[in-house]
Amino acid sequence: MAEAKTKETEPPKLKVLNGEAEVASLADLLEWFLNFDERTARMRMAYTEELFQWKQSDDEAKGVGTYPFENAEARFAVGAIQALKENNTEPLLKLWITDVLEALGAAREMKTEMSNAYRLDDADPEAFSLKKAEKLTTNNEKRLYLSNCWFEVLYTAEARFLGYVYQEVYGKPFAV
Repeated sequence: MAEAKTKETEPPKLKVLNGEAEVASLADLLEWFLNFDERTARMRMAYTEELFQWKQSDDEAKGVGTYPFENAEARFAVGAIQALKENNTEPLLKLWITDVLEALGAAREMKTEMSNAYRLDDADPEAFSLKKAEKLTTNNEKRLYLSNCWFEVLYTAEARFLGYVYQEVYGKPFAV
């Protein structure tokens, strides 16, 4: 019983070979984060999926090329693994995570500013973002608000996961 409890509370050990995370153990770690890390697990929630589907549709309508991911979780997983593959040295990964954190801060700030300015949380703070966005008067405002809602969830999950992988691969916590 104690062993099963440990599996839930501690991430699986990441296997690192020649300075790179082994793909199978990386997949296990990603699954653990999606199951047990509260902020990463948001990628599986209905409101995140709603934002993801909106973003895909909005990008397609604007002529932005999109990859037909099955869902928000798949978009996150592929993006995180791709980020690790492309940023395969400590300086590159550190720079990538720093950029993700800066983008997260900007998305969170814009979302908060719009929420406060338009009082989007007044009627129902638990409402999904698409419902809140109905209060906005222009399509540009809606697009800005909803994009930042999506980016906040995506970048939070990515920063959590990549920060942990950084720590495991390089033997020290990520620090800016």
